[in-house]
Parts: sequence; structure tokens; C-alpha cells
Amino acid sequence: MRRLRWRSQAGGEPGPGTLDAAPPLADGDGTGWAPAAGPAQVPAWLRLAGGWAWRLLVVGLVIYLTFRVASALRLVVLPSVAALLLTALLRPLTGRLRRAGLPSLAATWCTVLVVMAVLAGVGVLAATQTSADYQALVRELGNSAQDLERSLAGPPFHLGRAGLQQLANRLLDYLKHHQSAVAGTVLSGGRIFLEFLAGTVLTIFVTFFLLKDGDRIWAWLTGFLAPEGRQRVRGAGAAAWQALTYYVRGTMAVAAIHAVVIGVTLWVLGVPLLAPLVILVFLAAFVPLVGILVVGALAVAVTLATRGWLAALILLAVFILENQLESHLLQPLVVGHMVRLHPLAIILVLAVGAAIAGIAGAVVAVPITAALVRAGPYLRGRAGPAPSGLAPPGRAPPGPAPPGQAPAGPPDPAGPAGPAAGQR
Repeated sequence: MRRLRWRSQAGGEPGPGTLDAAPPLADGDGTGWAPAAGPAQVPAWLRLAGGWAWRLLVVGLVIYLTFRVASALRLVVLPSVAALLLTALLRPLTGRLRRAGLPSLAATWCTVLVVMAVLAGVGVLAATQTSADYQALVRELGNSAQDLERSLAGPPFHLGRAGLQQLANRLLDYLKHHQSAVAGTVLSGGRIFLEFLAGTVLTIFVTFFLLKDGDRIWAWLTGFLAPEGRQRVRGAGAAAWQALTYYVRGTMAVAAIHAVVIGVTLWVLGVPLLAPLVILVFLAAFVPLVGILVVGALAVAVTLATRGWLAALILLAVFILENQLESHLLQPLVVGHMVRLHPLAIILVLAVGAAIAGIAGAVVAVPITAALVRAGPYLRGRAGPAPSGLAPPGRAPPGPAPPGQAPAGPPDPAGPAGPAAGQR
């Protein structure tokens, strides 16, 4: 906007003489326009807070919808994640069989059959041990019940046989009045067993095809992206696969150490149900922090009921010592910095996984979180070349070329990636 002033030809006073252009009015924002009078503008801090607020709301909505979809499709999501973990564990065996000269299909079948044979053998051993020790367990529980009855009859409880019989009658009356609830619980247990059986079958199938065609599946999934996006996604996939591999192998080693130490302790103390308790201790290592507490409490309770206070205290001391050894030595050395998460993050992740899918969700929650944490910098483009040696199914993104060689171009999306594809 310009002001026009008339200047007279004499004296420089405004008049009907020449036309002179004045400088533009200053408005403070460099536009040359003065701010119009009106209501006050929105403060900058409020605009910033509003921008962050709606973005956080959108992110929270996406996370919520993702969890709802995962919860609704848990019969597909959980077996798929379990198949990824099994593939990370079994892929070295399949690779060795291929290098030994077996075709890809034969190597995959041999790996899956070995795993099924091991699982069947463990199940038969646990069932046989439970059947053999059942009578001894019932006899020991009867003796422990008599000791407990004598303890409750003395001070400070003073509960005689009549009082204990009254408590037993109350329990029977409760079960009779809540028969429908008990029946519903039994039906729910049968439904859970059927879901577990279906999930196990699906896990075996997905594991088979990931071991056989994982390279081609990964190349096909990333082949639709642009070259730059493909490089980031493959770098993130390599980092996530490395985290999963370290987690599975490290947890297997820690679980084996747990099972050996606790198994030897239970054998020395003469506790019945040795094989089932050792298997539970091994599986509990896959639920960090919480699993070993629950299974440890069960083992201590069985020891207390069958071998008395002294044996239970010895087993409890062994559990505490082994827990400290795992926290300060085994986890840093075996698992390393690759999958290190803060204990608070582990607790929250376990709680979210258990709320979505129960025990199975708690088992797969920590490795999923570790993989996402490792993949994040590559997706944002803030990390270097993809990790080598433990790449995911498919070829890792091309890193810097050696001196004297041209940098490798992006892989062909239509064809398989990696050297393993040429063996098919």
C-alpha cells in the first residue's frame, strides 16, 4: 500500500503539483501490509500444542485399531509370529542340510520332521513321568495334608477336624451352587484346547513355507516399493531379523541353563514330577521376568508339599541365585546389547501382550518389540548399512561397494533374492 502526497513546485509543501510515492508501511511480518484491526491472533505455543495434540490422537487411534485387529485375528497373528521365531531358530539347520547337498524341499522336510519328533518325545516323556509319579505324589500329598492338619489344630489357629470338615463342606456347596459356571469353565478350556491345536498346525505350515520359500516371499513383499524405500525396508528387515535371531538363540541358551540347574536341584532333592517341572522351567524362560516367578512358585509349592520346608527353602535359594546370575551374567553375555530393553518396558510390553492374547501374547510381545526397536532407525533413514550375516529372508539392501567396484543396483523385484533362491 502506498501513500500519495502532493508536493507543490515551490516550498516543498503538499499541493496540486507533483506526485511522490512514500515508503510502504511496516507491518512486522515483511509482507508490506499492515495488520487489520480485529480479534487477537492464536498464540504460537497454542498452535504448536494443537498440532502435536491431533497428531498424537491420530497415532493413538492407529495403534488402538492395530491392537483391535491383532486381537480379532489372534488365531492367525500369533501362529505367524511363532513361525517367525521358529524360522529364526531352525534356519541354520536348514542351511546346513542344503549345503550338504539336499534339495530345498528335502532339507525343509527334514528340519520340520526333526522338530516334530523332538516335541513328540518331550510330550511322551512328560506324560510317562507324570503317570509314574502320580501314586507317589498322591501319597506325599496325603502325608503333607496330615501334617498341615496337625499344624492347624495347634496354636494359633486351633482348627480341629470338625472345622476342616466344615471348610470342605462349604467348598462342595459352592461347587454345587455354581455348577453352570464350572461347566462353562470346562467348555472354555475345551475351546482353548481346540484353538491351541489349530494354532499349532498353522504354525507348522507357516514355518515350513518360511524355511522353504522365505527368500522369495521377502523379495516379493519388498519388490513393490521404490528403490529408496526398498533399501530402507530391507535394511529394517535385516535389523529386525537379526534381533529376532539373537533373541531366540539367546533365550534358548538361557532356558537350557535354567532347565539343567533346576532339574539337577530337583533330582538331588528327590522331588516327584521331575520331567514336567523341568519342561515348565524351560518354557518359562520365554516369558521374561514373570514366567520364572510363576513356575518357580509352582516348583517350590510341589517341593514343599512332598519334601518339606527345608527342601523348599533350598530350591527357593537356588531360584534366587540363578535369577541373579541370569540378570547380571547370562543375559548380557548370551543375548547381548542387541535385544536389551529396560525392565519397565518389558513389564509394560508383557502386560499389553497378555491383555491382547493371553499367555501366547506375552510370549511373543518382547521379541516383537525388540525387532521394532531395531528396525526403527533404518525406516527413518538414520542408520548405516544393514547388518550382515544374519539377514532376513531375502537379500539385504546393498551396502557400500568395495574399492574398484561399481555400487550394486537394486535387485529385480520379480525374481528371488539371495543366493538361496538359486538353489530352488
